[in-house]
Amino acid sequence: VQLVESGGGLVQAGGSLRLSCAASARILSQNTTGWYRQAPGKQRDWVGSITDKNKVNYADSVKGRFTISRDSAKNTVYLQMNSLKPEDTAIYYCKVTFTDGTAYWGQGTQVTVSS
Repeated sequence: VQLVESGGGLVQAGGSLRLSCAASARILSQNTTGWYRQAPGKQRDWVGSITDKNKVNYADSVKGRFTISRDSAKNTVYLQMNSLKPEDTAIYYCKVTFTDGTAYWGQGTQVTVSS
């Protein structure tokens, strides 16, 4: 299983980016996909996740600004990020967790928000 994140970049505060997490196999619709981020010198934090039942949850820090969605036909999960803040700067990772607990991570994509 391979996960590839894309869509990161440099954006000004208040701007938007859409990250993608593409899977090498048709696994995203059957499992939970989570987005995480890690800022320099900090631990990796959970941003939000979408379950196989399409239940979506978000961390309080991004609620109302970020949206997770899934396109099962494309084996891709998206993270739409609006109203970005400098504190959103981090490397963003996606993770797929199977029902048996096995998890796979992507390589990450850098998001930098300038003030």
